[in-house]
Amino acid sequence: MSTLPAHPIVYEINSWVWLNELSRLHGAPITLGNVPEQRWDELAALGVDAVWLMGVWERSPAGLAITRENSEQLADFRLALPDLADADIVGSAYCIRNYEVDAQLGGRAGLAVARQALAARGMGLMLDFVPNHVAPDHPWALEHPGYCVLGDNSDIERAPSEFLRVGHSVLARGRDPYFAPWPDVVQLNAFDGGMRAAIIATLNAIAEQCDGVRCDMAMLFMDAIFAQTWGERAGPPPPSEYWVEVIGAVKLAHPGFVWVAEAYWDQEWALQQLGFDYCYDKRLYDRLAHDGPAAVAGHLHADPAYQQRLVRFIENHDEQRAATLFGPAQHRAVAVATATQLGMRLFHEGQLDGRTTRVPVFLGRRRAETPDRELQRFYGRLLAALHLAPLRHGAWQLCELTGWPDNQSHLNMVAWAWVGTEDWILVAVNLSDAPAQARAHLRWDGLAGRRWFLRDMLDDARYERHGDALAAEGLYIDLLAWGAHILSTSE
Repeated sequence: MSTLPAHPIVYEINSWVWLNELSRLHGAPITLGNVPEQRWDELAALGVDAVWLMGVWERSPAGLAITRENSEQLADFRLALPDLADADIVGSAYCIRNYEVDAQLGGRAGLAVARQALAARGMGLMLDFVPNHVAPDHPWALEHPGYCVLGDNSDIERAPSEFLRVGHSVLARGRDPYFAPWPDVVQLNAFDGGMRAAIIATLNAIAEQCDGVRCDMAMLFMDAIFAQTWGERAGPPPPSEYWVEVIGAVKLAHPGFVWVAEAYWDQEWALQQLGFDYCYDKRLYDRLAHDGPAAVAGHLHADPAYQQRLVRFIENHDEQRAATLFGPAQHRAVAVATATQLGMRLFHEGQLDGRTTRVPVFLGRRRAETPDRELQRFYGRLLAALHLAPLRHGAWQLCELTGWPDNQSHLNMVAWAWVGTEDWILVAVNLSDAPAQARAHLRWDGLAGRRWFLRDMLDDARYERHGDALAAEGLYIDLLAWGAHILSTSE
């Protein structure tokens, strides 16, 4: 992959689960090094720009042992996989013993083969990076305990759930300040100079093997948040901000490497300023899932330059499956509303099939589910629409919507346009469970003075409108509950 397009499509795959299923399907062990060509062809047929192989790094035996003793986690695993067997628990994808590709997945050589297969089809490769913690048996925890947040004997006696004895040291367990510590990992110290140097070396090695990284919980290693979380235990902060130092150093050797931040707490803009190319837009996800159309419309008024560097999604390995969270019609509406925005468009393996069970990242197998063929057809049309020139390379505009004194249902609708050199696309979505009507006002030169033929990319319906009326009055839109249009002038 040379560079990502302006609005890249990324497809996340749970590597262990995917290879497990391919092995059963083909009746032979499948690793990253011998994935059948037809499987790479199937990914290419989706039209994605990059594949995020989630969970390729070596998992921790020490972390696995801790997990096997956690009754709450085991209960969660059985909910996801009722016929759970001991071999299905392979350890957390984010409890990393070493940043080497797990031997059971094909090792570094296997990953190189997979990357080459993707590149041959015009797709890039993204992997994970976890900045804030490692497994208790990671070499840093054992050989360089100073890279971690340190405790002492009194800490482990006082709060054994917050500290862990590793070798001759007491180390803090990794944590988000708003939740209990994670039991299977130890906390790295963002302010330790030796640790930063080791991180930079690690990321340079990762950048030799892929085209970008998704950085887990990136905001936890912003200096201010880290200092607030760990206080005096962290020591004084270095002169340079962690992410500025780390990203800057790696970009010197790998200028085209792509940085994606998992981000929460409204830190997206700040992380962009620290060097991230893209940041999760969890706020849009939450508004689509839990708030009304007004909140979504307000969110889309943000500066387009900021929105251009957001990751839009309705599903990933951390979130509830979209087919479970949303009803069938709502699922389609929110999928259109996210995938046709500015920025990176993220899809999760299984989302397109309507899978309903979220797989814990500790498991190597998932339950069988029957694909939703109607949903698959919908996503086929949506993904095809994303490759139309205006949606790929055009300029995005949020559209003003108006109604009538006796009909204010336009308030339940959102709309935006993508304007290309010769063609344009208008996207309108009804984010309510009742019909809605509106006039969408389109603002760009060249609209008036000709007739326009519109094709809805979602159902192939066709319309003819005169540009003079569109410029003067707007485009009349009538949508059923949770309805959507992707109206294109391209044929």
